[in-house]
Amino acid sequence: MQERTSLENQIRAITEIATERDDLSELAVIAADEGDQAAADEIAILMKELAERAHAAETEALLSGEADANDCYLEIHPGQGGTESNDWAAMLLRMYLRWCDKRGYNVEMIEQQSGEQAGVKSATIKVSGFNAYGWLKTESGVHRLVRISPFDSNARRHTSFASVWVYPVIDDAIEVDVSENDVRIDTFRASGAGGQHVNTTDSAVRITHIPTGIVVQCQNERSQHKNRATAWNMLRARLYEVELQKREEAAQATETAKTDIGWWHQIRSYVLQPYQLVKDLRTNVESSSPDDVLDGALDEFMGAALAHRVTSND
Repeated sequence: MQERTSLENQIRAITEIATERDDLSELAVIAADEGDQAAADEIAILMKELAERAHAAETEALLSGEADANDCYLEIHPGQGGTESNDWAAMLLRMYLRWCDKRGYNVEMIEQQSGEQAGVKSATIKVSGFNAYGWLKTESGVHRLVRISPFDSNARRHTSFASVWVYPVIDDAIEVDVSENDVRIDTFRASGAGGQHVNTTDSAVRITHIPTGIVVQCQNERSQHKNRATAWNMLRARLYEVELQKREEAAQATETAKTDIGWWHQIRSYVLQPYQLVKDLRTNVESSSPDDVLDGALDEFMGAALAHRVTSND
């Protein structure tokens, strides 16, 4: 039913766009015949708005993957560099929270470990909403920041890295079997920013899948039992995402996609100094307004990456 509703909405949107295009074309002819420049200018504005809607509908049509409609988990981990990289990870977290807010998605903080001086050592959020995974899946990879470091007393330019990993939440219809013999479960005390909300019991849970090296952890609940259940769901979701990635690579029959989620494979650069530019290294889409991008203006980058992904699969 969800898939049917999605298809019906896409067909309705395309039909409405086609009808409005025809109507505006007829009005444009009338305005030209009557020499009505004001009407022609207004029609031009409406045509531009219609083109933007058509582009959005085209992007939505690309979200037809097996798990695109699902909710998703998004993990952020800083690279080497201490406080500078931790702060960059926090900036990315804020960017995605702003993007989710603009799209009306619900966000749940699964775990967040604060940096010693600033930023975060790691963060995991759950994003809930139709096509959440479909939109965010192309964000997996390494993000690079170049700026004058606010933590450098000599005001030198620094380059920082952080990795983003996105994987779908799986429902009861998808079965992923995980043997308890293949995992190691550790418990530890959760802590919030600034040492607040420190638990007095080892309620946080970390699960390591030994065969793949995948590690997930949850500390948002006071109950170890609830954190353990969430961590298990995250692990199954990660393993499912790995399987999806394998299928995609097989369909492409190429090795190039295998580095898309690699730690050192940069997908996007954010340059704040000596000039201002955000550039996606896969699609060459650029923005000269990094402040807007870091405030959640990501749709253009995501849409281009989705189109690139579909083209590569073809």
